[in-house]
Amino acid sequence: MLLAIDVGNTNTVFAIHDGQDFVADWRCATEVQRTADEYWVWLNTLITLQGAELEITEVIVSSVVPRVVFNLRVLCNRYFDCRPLVVGKPECLLPVDVRVDADTQVGADRLVNTVGAFNQLGGNLIVVDFGTATTFDVVASDGAYVGGVIAPGVNLSVEALHLAAAALPQVDATKPQRVIGTDTVACMQSGIYWGYVGLIANITAEIKAEHGSPMKVIATGGLASLFDQESGLFDLVDNELTMSGLVAINEFNRKAG
Repeated sequence: MLLAIDVGNTNTVFAIHDGQDFVADWRCATEVQRTADEYWVWLNTLITLQGAELEITEVIVSSVVPRVVFNLRVLCNRYFDCRPLVVGKPECLLPVDVRVDADTQVGADRLVNTVGAFNQLGGNLIVVDFGTATTFDVVASDGAYVGGVIAPGVNLSVEALHLAAAALPQVDATKPQRVIGTDTVACMQSGIYWGYVGLIANITAEIKAEHGSPMKVIATGGLASLFDQESGLFDLVDNELTMSGLVAINEFNRKAG
């Protein structure tokens, strides 16, 4: 079985794929201090609680936090007796091209999302990922990654507003009942929600105009479903997009031999 690991700035997701479907997935906070043994105790406990015989034979890792990768490599070598495939490393081949400025480092998560989206919908896509940052990635007609946009993440904006203004409380990102708030919390929630609706709509519209071809918009990440309440923003929401991309990349490398 394949263990796919997606390391984000805030959370790390582990998912097990049996060759046909995902059979289990878990999430933990991303911490650079976490050792391989700690990962194993945590993961093995969850696998046991799952009540299934899950024999890991392959591992693929996507990480935007480079310092975490070392201990994940140790985890794979020590407990799964395998060498993990790490997206972004020379030995990890991609089934799509990356066409950006020379010497530009593209986040592994953005490349993985590109592969996952192209596999599902073909080319001419915008992938909106709601993570620590809100990213907009452009997939060409042939599946190539050709650039995108990076904006502050929703929760990051909420936290920054709370920290920068002493009188403003911490609030959840949610859709308010009305645009015009009648108390501080409602005002802040309206600003966050409708501000990001406008950001998403305007950035995707500008990308489509610049791209010059009809495009579909696919969204992923924890808050994608929140903004999917507004009709017309997305053509598809897929919260397993990154994991599906990791499975596709692993399969491509296995076939490449």
